[in-house]
Amino acid sequence: MGVASACHILVKTKVEAEKIKKQLDEGGDFYQLAKKHSTCPSAKRGGDLGEFKKGDMVRAFDQAVFKGPLLQVQEPIKTQFGFHLIKVLYRN
Repeated sequence: MGVASACHILVKTKVEAEKIKKQLDEGGDFYQLAKKHSTCPSAKRGGDLGEFKKGDMVRAFDQAVFKGPLLQVQEPIKTQFGFHLIKVLYRN
């Protein structure tokens, strides 16, 4: 079973997620933007979710983490919680 570490920014709308993604693409600081915008309790840690196992997160989030690119912010992923901007730090 795989293990990963990721950080994310969770917002309510795709439009808001896309605005933040644009700021990140232009060199914005993930940690600061997460603290300012994320609605997840992880916001106070700059969006850091720590380490978790494959299957611990909801399906769409899990797939993005375990199949998506490392160390780059992915396009917004929709779950029942809202829209996530995910950055995978590592996985194995």
